[in-house]
Amino acid sequence: MSSKKQFQKNALASAIVAAAVLSGHTAPVLAAGVMEEVMVTATARKQSVQDIPYNISAMQGAELAAQNINSEADLLRSMSGVSVVDRGYRNSGTVNSIIIRGLNVDSGANGDISLNAVPTVSTYVDNTPLYANFVLKDIERVEVLRGPQGTLYGSGALGGTVRYISNKPNPEAFEAQVNGDFSQTDGSDGNNINVDFMLNVPLSEKAAIRASVGKIDNDGVVDYINAYQLNEFGEPLVAVGDNCVSPRTATDAQVLNNGACYKNEKDADDVDIDYAKVALSFEPSDNLRFLLSYQTQEDEIGARRAVTSGNNGQPVGSALRFDYGEYDSGQVLLEPSSREVDLLSLDIEVDFGFATLTSNTSSYDHEGKADSDNGGLWVSGGRDWITNFGYGGWPRPAQRAERGYEDETTIQEFRLVSNDSDSAFDWLAGVFYLDQDLTVFQNSWNPGMNEFAQSCVTSGSDVCPSFWPSTFYPGATLTERDLEYRRDVSFEELAVYGELTYHITDRLHITGGLRWFDNESVNDTIMGFPLVEGWVSSEVPQAKQKEDDVLKKFNIAYDLNDNTMIYGTYSEGFRHGGANAIPSLDNGDNFGEPNSDAINFYEKDSVENYELGIKGQTDSLNYTVSVFYVDWQDPQLNATSSWYGFYMAVNGESAATQGIEIELEGYLTETLHYRLGYTYVNAELTDDFINPQTDAVIAEDGATLPGTPESVLSVSLDNTWGLTEGLDLVARVNAYYQSESENFIDDKSALGATHDGFMLWNASATVVADNWTLSLYGKNLGNEEGVTGSFPEAYFGADTGVFENWYGNSNRQMISQPRTIGVSASYKF
Repeated sequence: MSSKKQFQKNALASAIVAAAVLSGHTAPVLAAGVMEEVMVTATARKQSVQDIPYNISAMQGAELAAQNINSEADLLRSMSGVSVVDRGYRNSGTVNSIIIRGLNVDSGANGDISLNAVPTVSTYVDNTPLYANFVLKDIERVEVLRGPQGTLYGSGALGGTVRYISNKPNPEAFEAQVNGDFSQTDGSDGNNINVDFMLNVPLSEKAAIRASVGKIDNDGVVDYINAYQLNEFGEPLVAVGDNCVSPRTATDAQVLNNGACYKNEKDADDVDIDYAKVALSFEPSDNLRFLLSYQTQEDEIGARRAVTSGNNGQPVGSALRFDYGEYDSGQVLLEPSSREVDLLSLDIEVDFGFATLTSNTSSYDHEGKADSDNGGLWVSGGRDWITNFGYGGWPRPAQRAERGYEDETTIQEFRLVSNDSDSAFDWLAGVFYLDQDLTVFQNSWNPGMNEFAQSCVTSGSDVCPSFWPSTFYPGATLTERDLEYRRDVSFEELAVYGELTYHITDRLHITGGLRWFDNESVNDTIMGFPLVEGWVSSEVPQAKQKEDDVLKKFNIAYDLNDNTMIYGTYSEGFRHGGANAIPSLDNGDNFGEPNSDAINFYEKDSVENYELGIKGQTDSLNYTVSVFYVDWQDPQLNATSSWYGFYMAVNGESAATQGIEIELEGYLTETLHYRLGYTYVNAELTDDFINPQTDAVIAEDGATLPGTPESVLSVSLDNTWGLTEGLDLVARVNAYYQSESENFIDDKSALGATHDGFMLWNASATVVADNWTLSLYGKNLGNEEGVTGSFPEAYFGADTGVFENWYGNSNRQMISQPRTIGVSASYKF
């Protein structure tokens, strides 16, 4: 697929954007509009964004709804200076791909399996540290805090924290709202339908219940144009003349000699999501409040939103030659995913007068699994595993990797926050405890292999004399599972944290913060190759890792006047280490790794964050400008071991990021509102990244950190006209631009690739009445690919050996959602 030029827009995009912008200038020029104060709770007390002495952004739930934002990628692209690897909804809760201030060394190909090293950015769902990528509905506000936040929150972080805050039950009024959305996406033959409903019911003057429920039903855009036709057991059908038959009913000669049947699975990456949440609030007295909430979501995704470039490596003129089009995938097996997450939490707030105590108790179950076509791994990159592992002659090779996770976590957090606003001191103290049980697994299957092996035995054919399961296990039944991997991890953390602010004068304020933590990680791993029934996989000796440390923060802020603040911050962040549990070749373990002691554990990594900034507000403008430098020690890289591919994390030496963040919001006229954000980031290794198992250089000093564009720009404009009494028209246009980014820290490796910069244009026109709204909108009007992660050709590409009988191509570029035109409506009761 040919790359598109930066800033490219088609005629439709240009027309809509021009109409929206030009119509904004037809309004009469009046006195400047007045900025509303944005209140947040980032510091555990209600404050204006402009009064918080570090870089924080916030977006209100009403703005999310107005811009038709319901996905994480759309949201974060509208927040200044945040990068995200956009993989669509498939496995959307598996890997947190948020990057703030360039802190990332992981590959853009990650996402199919839960990683050893936890993310550099923490995410909170209300008061629960959890990455679940919930659908963004009935949201009060989203807050993005840049830099380490370990002295404010229980869950530590390196790069920053993203908080998703739900609307709370309202005991003062009955509320109900129904929303509907219909759209069509370029490349799809179907439609997208989203519906949701919210109900808020007061139970008394002190109690209320609030519930919302919704569904997303989107047709896909990606066509798997040469996918195997499968029987009920997932085995490729046998091509016999013009017919397709199951290998279980075919003759031995047909099983051994005939090829596969193919099909074009159109719009394979369809999306089906059901979600709901309910909350009950009760205030028995003025100083005691309870909030019990439950949230659930189930995802069923048909395939990966990723496209294949080039062709499948077969000779020109061959009937099995495929040249891939704009929305084509080269996998021969579909790649569906499913997951379910349930979150239950109880918040209790007690006001003692001098301070408020908050108890947050929560637990969640989060599990998911997905299938991947691993055929490209078997045949590309010079591996030729089908032949080298003695599977030669197999006419319908299929390698399906089933990966999944099960996460059960309980969290308790207590926070005591001072109340006296007239005191010279503000303070906060907290205790955090987390108990997590995580299981990560992979089973790699070869559907159809057993039928092939049995036919080899019964026919005595010369087609498969080297097929090793037949040679060494004649007549044996194959499980068709050639890899079993299971990692059981228990993780406990106890942390005590706090901050103290001293108001030296009315204008000068200093803050100090400390965090002490103690954690333990225990890893039990099983791995083996149970292709033949009766195989017992190796159990790796249990590995434990314990860590404790103290982190510090210091901040100074000075109010130049009532509307302008300058500040400086030094803060330390950490990410906990853990145990990899790698079997040792020296101990005689089956499938052990050489030098496993060097990779059995990975240590915590840490950052020292330096930030200087100025922020202020006038009647028509809010602004924040900050410069930062982050010194990153022992960065954790999610990787695999050198021999058998155990999942693991390893530490490098050091990296550093530095840059500038600018955020402006204001009014050009009384009705023409704008928002602008620009971030420049220079992020690179400051020492060679060495593989501790082999001592080989993974990436050299000076290598650019992946996933982080050097420049990110977001701009939005909206204008409001009064049509009649109680009826307004709002036109919006917004754009997001990012420069090119790297797929991996080593651009010369098989995983290395440079993703072109791109620009996404969105626009909408909305009629707003007292009780209803109606909106026409367009997303990605320029129809940019917007690739942010990939499986490059060199790593996961086409089969160059026709004799292996694999006729696909597994290079994949994860694309942004193509151009989508839709209409949405909302009605309030």
